[in-house]
Amino acid sequence: MGKIEIRKGSITRMEVDAIVNAANEGLWAGGGVCGVIFSEAGHQKLQEACSRIGHCDTGSAVITPGFNLKAKYIIHAVGPVWGGGKHGEPELLYGAYYSSLELALSNGCRSIAFPLISAGIFGYPVEAAWERAICACRDFLDRHPENGPDIIFAVLDNKIIEIGEAVLQKCR
Repeated sequence: MGKIEIRKGSITRMEVDAIVNAANEGLWAGGGVCGVIFSEAGHQKLQEACSRIGHCDTGSAVITPGFNLKAKYIIHAVGPVWGGGKHGEPELLYGAYYSSLELALSNGCRSIAFPLISAGIFGYPVEAAWERAICACRDFLDRHPENGPDIIFAVLDNKIIEIGEAVLQKCR
């Protein structure tokens, strides 16, 4: 059975089969982690692949090759913009993680690295974002005990890591 862990480090440097890009619905290169992923994967090739797909609904995910990255695949997951929690944000965030894990499994991935989706410029409160992320990952691993992937959360900020570790311990 896969395991869940939190590591300090850049998602593009993780030794995994797939990394997850916190994407926007149009699958355009953005700032932050998304911008770094596009840059290190090869901006033009990745943008062309994303343009062929064209769109991804909030709460869903799509997959492209990893191009110049160590990871074989990039899974583009679209989390919700925080609007106070009364617009389906928890369900949409859960869906973004779960859809990513389904794509990873269907593409033979044994390991996957996530950022903390929606907790940056999309404004999702950090602890609540961790709760939805870990809940979705645990549910997926419970439903796929024989072939669920190892799940790594790649985080750079120590405070966000501390909050994630506390949520992970609480949810064990």
